[in-house]
Formats: sequence, structure tokens, C-alpha cells
Amino acid sequence: MKIAAAVRDGDKQACFAIRRAVFIEEQRIPEAEEWDGDDATCTHFLAVAKGAPAGTARLIAAGDIAKIGRVAVMKAHRGSGLGRRIMRTVLDHARKAGFRSAQLDAQVTVLGFYENLGFRAHGPEFDDGSGILHRRMTLDLAADVDSRDRAVSGAG
Repeated sequence: MKIAAAVRDGDKQACFAIRRAVFIEEQRIPEAEEWDGDDATCTHFLAVAKGAPAGTARLIAAGDIAKIGRVAVMKAHRGSGLGRRIMRTVLDHARKAGFRSAQLDAQVTVLGFYENLGFRAHGPEFDDGSGILHRRMTLDLAADVDSRDRAVSGAG
């Protein structure tokens, strides 16, 4: 299993193919809602398992906030922990890049997944234009590191 920032065009195209399969084909999100101008400037992440693209996410820099989105795992890899590994990779990248917090708009059906990573939901549910209800979630990256360090050291 390898998860890394997608820097080559072929890797970015693999990210887009995963998003097409998961969001457009499975979830029936309109194509016009899936693709946006942020795809050209954000950092894409690609997970490869057994030599094949398995998952993706993207990170958009917004000042000191890392906006995470388009988190998708191919059906064959769901329930394997791959989504958590992708998110940990993206969050580690965000911390190293100096972001103070992370933000995402989670589909309400997967709020628990993000809560288990330390995210907190804020505000009401909303439709982001995809026809699927979402909630805004945030994570303080410095506090997340502090709590993980305490857990590892046995303190606190």
C-alpha cells in the first residue's frame, strides 16, 4: 500500500478516475458538481493497493486552513482501513506544511468516520449542490498532535 501526493499527470488522472467511479457513477453526483477550478491548484493524494489506484483525497490551501475534500475509496477497498490511512497521510502533510486547522464538508452518512479522526461537526446540515446532505467539520491540527503525543507517551 502506498499513499502519496500525486505529482505526475498519470497519478492525478488516476485520482480523477477514482472520483468519477465513486462520486459520479456510484453516488450519481452531477459531473458539473464534481469538477471545479480547485482541481488545477490543489494537492491530490493517491492510494495504490496491489498496483492499482484504490483511493484519493485532495487538499486546498486556504490561508492557515487545510480544506480537505473529495475523499473517495474504491468499493473493493472499503472497510479495510484505507480511508483512515488516506486521511492520516493528508493530515500529516497539512501539519508539516504549517496549517493550523483542517476543514471538510462531510456527507452526513460518514460523520462518524471523521469524528473518529478527531473532527467536530459544526452548524446545520446542508446540500452542497450534489443532492447529498453534508455538515462542516473542523480539526485543530496542533491539538490533534498534542493529544496523540499524550496518548503515545501515556501522559494526560
